[in-house]
Order: sequence, then C-alpha cells, then structure tokens
Amino acid sequence: MTRILSSLLLILSCFYVKAQKTDETVLQFFQAKTFHFNPGHVLPYRILYPENYDRSKKYPLILVLHGAGERGEDNEKQLIHGSKLFLKPENRSQFPAIVVFPQCPSNSYWATSSIDRTKNPIQFRFNYDSLPNWPQAAAIALVEKLMEEEAVDNRRVYITGLSMGGMGTFEAVYRNPGLFAAAAPICGGGNESLYNKSVRKTAFRVFHGDADGVVKVDLSRNMVARLKELKVPVEYIEYPGVNHNSWDNAFAEPDFMSWLFQHKIKPKKRK
Repeated sequence: MTRILSSLLLILSCFYVKAQKTDETVLQFFQAKTFHFNPGHVLPYRILYPENYDRSKKYPLILVLHGAGERGEDNEKQLIHGSKLFLKPENRSQFPAIVVFPQCPSNSYWATSSIDRTKNPIQFRFNYDSLPNWPQAAAIALVEKLMEEEAVDNRRVYITGLSMGGMGTFEAVYRNPGLFAAAAPICGGGNESLYNKSVRKTAFRVFHGDADGVVKVDLSRNMVARLKELKVPVEYIEYPGVNHNSWDNAFAEPDFMSWLFQHKIKPKKRK
C-alpha cells in the first residue's frame, strides 16, 4: 500500500510539473533559438546575454540542464526552474554571464541511463561506457560553438542541472574533462565507479534533499564520496526533510552565483 501511495504521489507531482507554465517575463529575456546537430537532430534552446553585451569583453557561460518534466519541443518549459535566478537585477549586475537552457526531447534523456520505474525509489543505472545520448552530445557541441562565436571566457564555463539534469551534469563532466570549471548537480546521480582523476579540473557543489522519494539521496552521497576519494574539490549540501524539489533550495542559496564565478580552469603548465 505504501508503494502504491508513493507511486500515485509521484504521478501527481509529474502532472503538477507539466501543468506549470513559464513566466512570460522570462520568455522576453531568454531568446529562443535552435541548434542543428548532425543530420536529423534539432536541439531547441534559450539563451540569455549579459546586459549591455560587449563582445570586446569575455563572459562566463553557464549551461543549465532541466529535469524530465520539462522535456519537449516548445522551447519554453525548460525555463520553469532556475531561470529567474539569472534575471535577478543583482545577479545581472554582479555576475554577468551567457546563460544557456537547452531542451531535451520527450523521448530522450540528458544522462545515458537505464531506468527501472517498478522500484520505489526509481532505480537508475548509468551507462558511461556507451555513447552519450544525442541531446547531451548536442548540448556540449552547442557550448563549444558558443565558445567559438560569442564572447565567452573559456576558463569559466559552468554547468548545473536538476534531477535528470543533475545526472546529465555528472555525466557531462566525466565525458568532457577540462571543459567545465565548476559543476552544481542538484538531486542527480552518476556512475561513481567510473569517475576518475580526469575530473579533477572541475570543482563540484552537490545538492540533494534527504527525503527525496524520486531520486534517492544515496546517489549524490555516493558521488560525493567518490569525488573526495579522488581529491576533487567538492562541497555537499543536503537539505533535511526536503523531497525531490531540492532545486528550490539550491537556487535560493545566496552564494549560488558567487560560488560558480570564483572558479576558473587553470591553464596547462608549460614543460
């Protein structure tokens, strides 16, 4: 009976997420664009440029990966969670950045994982030894394109994501060592057994609620433990009594932006 009730609550929560709409004000600031990736694949995305964008300067780039409830092709739903953080006047002034929200199609996933929804909580197996799903590969290709064409500080490229996007965040860092100066995965998880020293250039700040009934908190705890073993810079913030919506807490952290901005990829040492 407990499992049935939990499943019903999960279904209702999914409907609630899908019923939400993106604020019209947000849509005005984030420009709608598409990225063509290989034959037959189009990745919708929204992009926010700094105020008074000056191409003679260099700006950090922040890649934000949404959760499963925001998948689709409308190029709007991906902005439901987190976008307002980057529109706060104080953040636009103190932390000018190019912010990118791609949208994953409904039939795919940011992370390369197998999902068993018959279990409670849901069971995930992360398949890092296979090729990445095309939306993840497309999101990385989009970042690389923007790094070439826009005024991006290549030493300060950051990634964050929630739930499915948190899983995609862990995987993207693993598959692209040296690309991201900092990563902030929220209520996600990854394949800690395959994580290795190649991720050492990235600083991590991991968030999760200890009462998460969808993505169990152990997934983040295991990743944090592995990062510590590898001597990777990592902070872990766990919210007591918080369920799957820990992104609300994470995006409300007063130093969310300043933590990202303090990190830079160190240049390679000359031999």
